[in-house]
Amino acid sequence: MANLHEVKLSQMNEAIKMLGSSTEKYGDPTLERFLINRAMDPKKAAKMFVEWQKWRTSFVPLGFIPDSEIAEQLEERKIFFQGFSKDGHPVMSLNANKHYPAKDRDQYKKFIVQFLDKAIASGMKGKEIGNEKIVAIIDMQNAGYKYVDANRLITCIKIIQTYYPERLAKLYMLNMPWFFRGVWKMVALALEKETLDKVMIVSNEKERTQFMAEIGEDALPKEFGGNAKLQAYKDIEARRLQC
Repeated sequence: MANLHEVKLSQMNEAIKMLGSSTEKYGDPTLERFLINRAMDPKKAAKMFVEWQKWRTSFVPLGFIPDSEIAEQLEERKIFFQGFSKDGHPVMSLNANKHYPAKDRDQYKKFIVQFLDKAIASGMKGKEIGNEKIVAIIDMQNAGYKYVDANRLITCIKIIQTYYPERLAKLYMLNMPWFFRGVWKMVALALEKETLDKVMIVSNEKERTQFMAEIGEDALPKEFGGNAKLQAYKDIEARRLQC
């Protein structure tokens, strides 16, 4: 006799067919991400899945975003791969003081998609499963007003919420300047509770100790008390994400 989880997956598959789509290329771990994100409601999960398929086909027609389409965003070496967290998730860090507000909104979105695809794929050990997650760190040390772009940050997190459900394991924000706290309150209003629960603002010694314990020394650079050797995001060679 099928358990409740299997029943939900079966119902989601049927709902997807009713919407004129198919799950032929995707395994249960991929579908489960959408189910979990939609509180195990098969119809809502099916709707989200089909919308994701349509978005992926139109926004990433080649199956990946070529460097040539986001050249401006790749000029600054601002994102790094730090290795793997204690839970086995790839850890990516952004130096906010090297990030300038994007002028081209579409290029910025493509940059975010390429980053997420590559970050997720960098954590695959062998065959892609479909439930891989990433850990992200935003270091705001020495980040002044000119580096702050609340609208683009909202855009980034909404892309994760809408098209990469259950891909974010944790987001740590370090060294947040005083003026950004008001900005963050505005950003937080635009996010779902499930996403906010995965964000940790590290602002005191207790939180920093927790942050270091969760990431692990091997995935933390020397600036944070670790041993990681940083690799620039643009230099990472990773397989293309399929699901």
